[in-house]
Amino acid sequence: MPVVPVETTSARYPVIIQPGLLAELPARLAALPVPCHSVFVVTSPEIWNAWGAVVEVSFTAQGMPLHRLDVPAGEWHKRLRTVERLAVAMSRAGARRDALLVALGGGVIGDMTGFLASIYMRGVAYVQAPTTFLAQIDSSVGGKTGVNLASGKNLVGSFYHPRAVFCDPGALATLPASELRAGLVEAVKAAVLGDAEFFARLERDMDALLAGDLAALTDAIERSVRIKAEIVGADERESGRRMLLNLGHTVGHAIEAATGYRTLLHGEAVAWGMVAALQLAVARAALPVEEAQRVQDLLFRLGPLRRFKAAPARLLRLTASDKKHLHERRRFVLPVAIGHAVVVEDVTEPELATAIRAMLQLMHERGI
Repeated sequence: MPVVPVETTSARYPVIIQPGLLAELPARLAALPVPCHSVFVVTSPEIWNAWGAVVEVSFTAQGMPLHRLDVPAGEWHKRLRTVERLAVAMSRAGARRDALLVALGGGVIGDMTGFLASIYMRGVAYVQAPTTFLAQIDSSVGGKTGVNLASGKNLVGSFYHPRAVFCDPGALATLPASELRAGLVEAVKAAVLGDAEFFARLERDMDALLAGDLAALTDAIERSVRIKAEIVGADERESGRRMLLNLGHTVGHAIEAATGYRTLLHGEAVAWGMVAALQLAVARAALPVEEAQRVQDLLFRLGPLRRFKAAPARLLRLTASDKKHLHERRRFVLPVAIGHAVVVEDVTEPELATAIRAMLQLMHERGI
């Protein structure tokens, strides 16, 4: 059973990766040094239909009462009004400071649950039980929580770590193929950032991963989490190195905002954002063409990536709201080798505009 420790200046917690964990959730919670007699699970109807019976039976067997809070699926519902509705439901159910929240779902559920935990009664404990590949390898780890505004993604939020993360690779069996492919984008990102050997393994094992091979998925989850845990441990509050985790996200978030968060999955938008970053890195001669092609080829093996409609000028404007920017400096994450990336602060608007146009051209050639 792989256990990856996350250690930051403000928190320490395990990421446990094991098939069957959802059925063991009550026992795992009882082993944590937190009260768990008032448990609230935040989930979506789709996730509950797939895994609710397993979770509910296990809690009943342990004699632990469970309150369920439903959130409709989709990025569109990742809003302050949703968090307020959940907080009101908790209050009406009598939740106090000893309540424990469980995020059962993907990245949207995890981000909102963590944010709710950080502000309800000025902070209650929560754990992550991610059920999508993207959430298991990325969003459930690191303590970033938040919701979207119309003007940009995750502009309201907090750093608030879970007490534990329980990754059940078996939960991916019910995941739509598109969700698995979108999540694998983040694994490619992690490998490009910090592990050339892992990247080569993804190239080798991609067919097995796409087929849902449990051993390959478990290995990819563990390797991706270890990369993120090491980066987060070195830079908890994104003052420096943690910005690397935003590879592909500057343009990716702009794509999501331009399309109203309704057209692409998050991983699909990040994939296109990584394509733009590759174009920019090659144009700067920061990344060898051959390595850029390997990354691009691996991303397209996850597709075909879906098309979207957005004007280049609008995407460029939306990148200006990126949270990484400081004053007038436009920060951007560039891959400089497979296994290594850097944050630069001198990307010009013309450079980025050219990269966005090149990305859109590839979309018309390669997207569905």
